[in-house]
Parts: sequence; C-alpha cells; structure tokens
Amino acid sequence: MKQTLTDRQERMNMIIKEGSYAQLGVSQQCEWTNFTFCGEKEDQCFVVLLHAGEQKPERIAVPEEYCLGSLRSIAIKNLKPDEYTYYFEINGNRVMDPYAHGIRGRQIWNDSARREVNYEVCASLVPQKAQKCKILSPETDRSDMIMYKLHVRGFTMDSGTKTAGTFKAVINRIPYLKKLGITTVELMPVYEFEEIEFLPEEKIPEYIRWEEHEKDMIKPSQRKVKAPPEVNYWGYKEGNYFAVKASYASDPENASEEYRTLIRKLHENRMECIMEMYFEDDTNHNLILDALRYWVKEYQVDGFHLLGTNLPITAIVQDQILSRTKIFYVGFDEKVCRESRKYKNLFIYKDEYMYPARRILNQFNGNMQDFMNQQRKQGEYFGFVNYITGNNGFTLADLFMYNDKHNEANGEDNQDGSVWNFSNNHGVEGPTRKRSINAVRRRKWRNSMLMLFLAQGVPLIWSGDEICNSQSGNNNAYCQDNPIGWLNWKNEKTHQRELDFLRRLIAFRKEHKILSCDKPFQFSDYKFLGSPDLSYHGENAWQQRPLEGRQSLGVMYCGAYADEKKDAEDVYTAYNFSQEEAGLALPKLPREKEWYLVIDSSDDEHPFLQEPKACDMDQLIVLPQTICVLVSRKKEETVREEQLPKEKRENRKMRRKSK
Repeated sequence: MKQTLTDRQERMNMIIKEGSYAQLGVSQQCEWTNFTFCGEKEDQCFVVLLHAGEQKPERIAVPEEYCLGSLRSIAIKNLKPDEYTYYFEINGNRVMDPYAHGIRGRQIWNDSARREVNYEVCASLVPQKAQKCKILSPETDRSDMIMYKLHVRGFTMDSGTKTAGTFKAVINRIPYLKKLGITTVELMPVYEFEEIEFLPEEKIPEYIRWEEHEKDMIKPSQRKVKAPPEVNYWGYKEGNYFAVKASYASDPENASEEYRTLIRKLHENRMECIMEMYFEDDTNHNLILDALRYWVKEYQVDGFHLLGTNLPITAIVQDQILSRTKIFYVGFDEKVCRESRKYKNLFIYKDEYMYPARRILNQFNGNMQDFMNQQRKQGEYFGFVNYITGNNGFTLADLFMYNDKHNEANGEDNQDGSVWNFSNNHGVEGPTRKRSINAVRRRKWRNSMLMLFLAQGVPLIWSGDEICNSQSGNNNAYCQDNPIGWLNWKNEKTHQRELDFLRRLIAFRKEHKILSCDKPFQFSDYKFLGSPDLSYHGENAWQQRPLEGRQSLGVMYCGAYADEKKDAEDVYTAYNFSQEEAGLALPKLPREKEWYLVIDSSDDEHPFLQEPKACDMDQLIVLPQTICVLVSRKKEETVREEQLPKEKRENRKMRRKSK
C-alpha cells in the first residue's frame, strides 16, 4: 500500500517517516512523535488523530513497509501532543492503545454520558511528567511487614471531604495508617479500567412476543426482575495498564502526578505501596512485563499483587529490573526461588490461612493441626501473606454477625458470592442490642486479630476491619459503589477500644521478633539456647497429645532465637477454642524469670492488662473461647534487687546463702 497524504495533511505541513520499534505506544524523540503498535503486514492500519477543535478525525495510514515482525511504527513531525487524542484503526476496527499513559473521556467516575452512542474514549498524547523527587523505597523486611488493603474510592468516600474517593483523600489518611502501625499499603486496581458495564441489548423477535388474551389460562409474570449491576466497582477486568485512573484523582487532568504524590508521601512515612494488577488469560506476556517495569521505573511502586492464571511468573521473578520489587502471587516455582537473591521479595498470597482460621474460630469442626500449621507457616525463600477477611467475602464484623450472605442488592437473586463463609451470627442475624451477643462478637474480633498477628507470616488487614466496618452481610460487594461498599468512618469514634487494642497488638508483634521469624521453626534447640525455638504444651509441659481433635493448646516461642540475647522475652500463647475452661501447663523458666500474663481476650474492658500479672503457678486456666499471651520476664523481686547499690546486693546474696 503506497503512502499518500490527504489535502488536509498537506495543509498541516505533516511530515511522516518510519518510526522506531524500540518502545511500544507513543514516545517523543525531539520534534518527532512515534507511534508503535501491534499490526501484521497484511493488516490495514491507521493512526487516528482527534483535534480538540475539530469534529472530523484525521486518519493517517501506516504503510506495510513500516512493519517489523508483527509491529507497525510511524513517526509524525511537529505534532502538538496537547491538541490531540488518538486511537488506532486496524482492519476497520477501533483499537485503544494498550500502552497509552493516559485515557481521555473517563475523568468522571461512572459518568452516564459515556452511555451515549457517540461518546468517545481516546488515548492522550500528553507525555507523563517525570517524578521530581525520588524517595527510595523503605524495602521493609518481611518480618516487619504489616499490610493493609484498600479500595481508593471506597476507603475515602465517607470521609466527608471535597476530595472524597481520591488519591488525595488517601494521602490525608496516611497519619491514621502510620499510627496504627501499617508498613505496607495494598491498593486495589488504580490503573485505568472502564467501570461502566455496557450490557448487550437483547431484542425478542416479534414472532415469540406474548400477546395476552382473556381466555389465557397462563398470564405473564408480573414480578419485576432487578437489572444486573451496571458498575464494576472493584475493577477486576481488562484495563489500560500504563495509565493512572483519572476518576480517582481530585484533579483528573493531573491524575498521574497525584498518584505519584501518594507514593511519595507513603515513602516519606516509611510505608510501601503495592499495586494489585489483574490480567486476563489472553494478555500478552510482554505487555505484562512492560507494565510492571513501567510502574516501578516511573512511579517507584514497591510491589505487585498479581491476579490471573496465565502469567509469566518465572520471567517476572527472574527480571532484573523487578528484583527488588515485592511480588505477591498464588505460587512460585521453588527451583527458581532458590536462585541466589539477597533481597527476599517473593510472597505467596492466597486463601489457605483464611479457612482453617475461620473454622476453628466459629466451631465448624476446626482442626488444631491445620490451624497451627498455618500459624507457623514460613518459607526459606519466600514469605506468606495471612488474612482472615478481604474484599472478596465478609468483613470481620460480618463474619460474627451473619450466618448467611445477603447479596440481594447485587441484582443476582443472592446467587452470587461464596456460600462457604464459616460465619456465625451467635444467635441473631445482623446487628443486635443484646449485650451478651455483642460481648461474644467483640471477643471473637479480638481472637481473630490475635491469631493473625501471632502467626509467623505477614498479617494483612482488610480496610475497615480495625473499626468493625460492616457491609450488611454482603459478601461480594463488587458492584456496590454506595455505603454498602464504602468504609463507614463514623465507626472510628465508636470503636476506639478496638483501635487501641490493635495498635498495641501490632506494637507487641514488632517488639517480639520471634513471632515473625523469617525462617521456618525447627522444634529443636539447635543453637543450644536453653529451649526449642518453638514448642507445644498441653495439660503437661513439653507433652501434648496429637493435635487432632484438640481445641486448646499452649505454644512457646523462645525469644533468644530471634536476637540471641539471654534476656530476650519468651512468648507463650494459650489458645482455647472450646466451650469449656482449659488447663494448659506453663513450662518452667530459669530461677530469676517468671511468666507474666499481658493479654487476655476474655477481658472486654482491658484485654491488654493495665499491669502484667505474674503467674507463678504450673498451669494456666484459660476461659472458653479465649486467647491469652504471656511473656517471660525477670521476677519483680529480682528487678528491685538490681536497682540496689552493689554493696547491698552482695549482702542480700550472703544472707540467702546462709539460709
């Protein structure tokens, strides 16, 4: 096909040449604008330019000579990027540039104007601004990570500010997250996607239309069928993987800069930003790799939670640009993981912690062996992410408030969403004023948080769980862009007790490194430090029946295996998930040390004891449905003695010897 210019193109003094194939999408090289896209030599290809002040688009043919492999590339001289948008036309079909850095036409979330037939969504030619101030990633060690997952819009829509539902509103919440103890923020999709669901029109042929007659024995149904949802609130669909979602910015024209500011502010507060990326099965593997590299190079993103079943995960793991980027996925080839890597950046992220935890919490034939395997789960070459709730399923409050899912508002006759929730309403479906039921629900909430933060893997909180946010029993709020799917920030005032408990629990985990040890436990004293790194205890110390069938267990962590200090605190966790009291043996400590009870989930007022309680007995009695935590510390008498002058300490020792 011979390249020719139209009269209009000649008037525009348009000069074209074969482009560079080095970079897909649009790139600028001095006065040349380069367009490179997928197009076979046999295809008829055009770059279609739309000028802001003109109705008629400009179609620029890309000749077959401008072809390398399966790529077409054309360069246009002196094109003003801020005056044009564009798309590609291949064999008569309109194609959006998958490498576009900005999308024009989606600046307003769920804009009804986009349902108009002639409404156009195009790619932007304006180049993205480079980040002015690069702040290095915190690169938080996995043993120190506390993750928090949120939806940018849902997290802030109830904030009561003009910037609600935007990156700027999330920035305003960074102090809240930092005070809580969060180190790593995971964002649900923030790349461009079309949230509006354009449903195909189903026209019934005339010959089968119902014509009602008086003698008809059967009448047409008068029941109104609710229309299927028209918004994909979560964004798990094919997207424009190189563009920031404009409608998530308070200033849609500067969405990329606002997102960069969010990442920069997180880094300034020593917090990481993880992007959730969903790819359809047929997504080109080269595009996936290019997209991940792009967000790292241009935005300094710290990691990716990858969703999809046909991803080039081995290539991603071995990519040198991504070698210091955290990768979260359902699984990895262990042979690849064993390759020398100084920075541990791989994490297995799936539901395997959630179900054993829920089952033992809510008495669904919970298995202590399965649960304890999850509590001590750790990889030599990769870490694990643990969570009890997430966006897909009940919130933590609803897990103890509803027996059944209530997804009627989704318009799918409550047929959507998982039926395997292992939830328990404890006597009333939904909210109640019964104090006894609410007390049980609060205890279950505390037990859940204790389980999660006493587990060895990385704990993840679903946004709002820290303040008992409810979705009214909806366990699949994918289309609920309303108060059902939004975080209710009024709960922040009414749940200060829960917030305080969680802050102290996160601090406790960080202070006791043994709880998040980044190496698998061996159940032995292989360093000769006085106790096994991990040990289980039943009615008798160091002895327990097989875990199968048990509902109570004592677990001791030898603190010296975390920092190898003689005075490091050991941690003893007593679990009792039964309906009766349980007696669990406390292992004997060196003479100068004693066990101190610091957490008791059965205490509704002060689950973190105001003063640690010395436990000099051989056995701890644990109430039903309760978790207790003890630490080994020097006896109060010993502490007081150390505060005495040296001469008086020696005299006291002599008196003890004489006795």
